[in-house]
Amino acid sequence: MSDPPSDAETPMQRALRLKKAALDARPRPPRGGDTQREQARLSVGKSKPWLKR
Repeated sequence: MSDPPSDAETPMQRALRLKKAALDARPRPPRGGDTQREQARLSVGKSKPWLKR
């Protein structure tokens, strides 16, 4: 990590900052209304066939 250590930063604050940096670096799925509904409909159909439309 290239972040300079700070004397005023507590170990808890440092851990939280590093965690946020790691989460921001991960790729995320696109956010959208239609795709989420389609994925939810497909997952319900697989696990509970009686709820399939």
